[in-house]
Amino acid sequence: MESGRSSESPEVPKKGKSKTPRKPKDSILKQKSPAEFFADNKNIAGFDNPGKCLYTTVRELVENALDSAESISELPVVEITIEEIGRSKFNSMIGLADHERRDEALYDDFETAKAREKRLAKEARVLEIQAKNAALGKKVKDPAATKAAKGREASYYRVTCKDNGRGMPHDDIPNMFGRVLSGTKYGLKQTRGKFGLGAKMALIWSKMSTGLPIEITSSMNSQNYTSFCRLDIDIHKNVPHIHIHEKRENKERWHGAEIQIVIEGNWTTYRSKILHYMRQMAVITPYAQFLFQFVSDSPEKNVTIRFTRRTDIMPSVPLETKYHPSAVDILLIKRLITETSKQTLLQFLQHEFVNIGKSHAERLIGEMGPDFSPKMSVKSLTPQQIVRIHQLFRQAKFDDPSGDILSPAGEYNLRLGIIKELHPDMVATFSGSAQVFEGHPFIVEAGVSVGGKDVKQGLNVFRFANRIPLLFEQGADVVTRTAMKRINWNSYKINQTQDKIGVFVSIVSTKIPFKGTGKEYIGDDISEIASAVKTAIQQCCNQLKSKIVKRIHAREQQERKRNLSKYIPSATAAIYDLLKQTTIVHASKKRRFRDDIADLLKQVSANSLTKDSFREKLAQHVEKVDYEMGLEYATQTGVNEEPREDVYIESLDDDKKSFVDLQSPIFVFRLYH
Repeated sequence: MESGRSSESPEVPKKGKSKTPRKPKDSILKQKSPAEFFADNKNIAGFDNPGKCLYTTVRELVENALDSAESISELPVVEITIEEIGRSKFNSMIGLADHERRDEALYDDFETAKAREKRLAKEARVLEIQAKNAALGKKVKDPAATKAAKGREASYYRVTCKDNGRGMPHDDIPNMFGRVLSGTKYGLKQTRGKFGLGAKMALIWSKMSTGLPIEITSSMNSQNYTSFCRLDIDIHKNVPHIHIHEKRENKERWHGAEIQIVIEGNWTTYRSKILHYMRQMAVITPYAQFLFQFVSDSPEKNVTIRFTRRTDIMPSVPLETKYHPSAVDILLIKRLITETSKQTLLQFLQHEFVNIGKSHAERLIGEMGPDFSPKMSVKSLTPQQIVRIHQLFRQAKFDDPSGDILSPAGEYNLRLGIIKELHPDMVATFSGSAQVFEGHPFIVEAGVSVGGKDVKQGLNVFRFANRIPLLFEQGADVVTRTAMKRINWNSYKINQTQDKIGVFVSIVSTKIPFKGTGKEYIGDDISEIASAVKTAIQQCCNQLKSKIVKRIHAREQQERKRNLSKYIPSATAAIYDLLKQTTIVHASKKRRFRDDIADLLKQVSANSLTKDSFREKLAQHVEKVDYEMGLEYATQTGVNEEPREDVYIESLDDDKKSFVDLQSPIFVFRLYH
């Protein structure tokens, strides 16, 4: 019935879990310490992967060692050792017992029976194809190396760097290694470092990859003790965690530092980069002595390379300077105001910036407006007044900063380094004068070599920034782009594709305009630097062109002599036969000849001039002409025909004699007395 249908109860939905939206948690303000930031973003400091980490660790330790020795004007002696540590040895170092696998299928490098069968079948097919090609006489390619296992097997290395530098104060060692963004290189001056992290980033990587502490042994000059410190870093608090910090006896009166750290790395993939870095460092610092060693359990993998010192002439120590007005921003002006000891605005402008004298400062203050006066307190400046100062700094005209504070390698050292490491057929160097970009002085030095050992055909570009090699991201660098695209090598008698060309460019500045997060190259967008690089390379090419032209001339002269000498026998026979026939005419007196020709015919007739003696006289004439042309060429190149004398150079190790150095850009004359 219809009334019955209406009495039916409605369908009740099934009970289930209610899907109420989750309430977002209240956001909590968190902070990161500097150490924690760089640990999370280690690629910024060049610690992208285990291989790059090993390379960057070596680089940081070597550069710190050079800075330390140069700061006390000591000829650097740097010993760098990389010791390979196997897994068993590493486990014993950290007190971990070796463990055998129980469940092979759990591991990433496990190979199933089907995958193994497939791999073996593929290898069999490759061998079969190679056998057929060999039977047909075709060239057989070497079998491809078996791909490495997929597993992420770690490799560990102990990196040790020892130098003869300044050393470190005993109490400062923990903070110098265990506190990020603390150090002695944060003033405005030319420095080798890119971030000011030094060995701190290596310690962070060691903490992340091995958990082992760093060990530092140091002693300063005239100290009767050495400082030994073993520490790691509390990444979250950015403070050092000291294990041992003590003074030990220094019987040998040694001064310097020895740093030892164990990290995860990859020597196989970055071996060439590390060796190239050491070689290029030897080029730009020929006054340093390097000993590089790689030590492994397998003797055939061991490497020992010694880069000997070629000169004891060191560049001057770079000086710290004050900021140029055109190079500051509002934040920096505020910091300088906070840190200054000067009371008045006039004193502040005079003493905290370069190239602002008293009269210039008074004119600037008068231009700032009625709210400014020379005697007003610099600490009382309002934010608006600071902005006004910044605006005026950007608009006003100032003298360029001096380049005297910079420390370039020097044309003499650059030339020596190139000759020592590459042994080129010819080399030219050039050192430009100081120039300015954005208120920062910079100097560009260049060298161009042709020929040499271990140099590939074509352009080989070597880049240096503040006297350190740059090995990565070469294609985008201003030096590479200039050498490849802006230099017409053919106009300098240089074949860009066939000749072995080395292009060396070193840029030093209080601020290197690196590009990219890793700071591995200098951008091509700063016209002042790009123009200076091009000019420096062109100056070197002009020097080489004159040498190449003279060499071509000498080669052509030798070719001429060779050709003349080759035709002497034929020419002698033809001319002598002609003279014989002419004597008959002369004897019949049918024709008269000049006296000199008549005398010659008489000698032929009397057999006092034979064919052999005539050949000998022709050969002597060719030699005489060649000698005269050669002498003219030698005179033009600055070589005289006097015999050379031996010159004996004093040993560099003998420091008992006093001397005076008379220096020029390309040579040093040392006068002993």
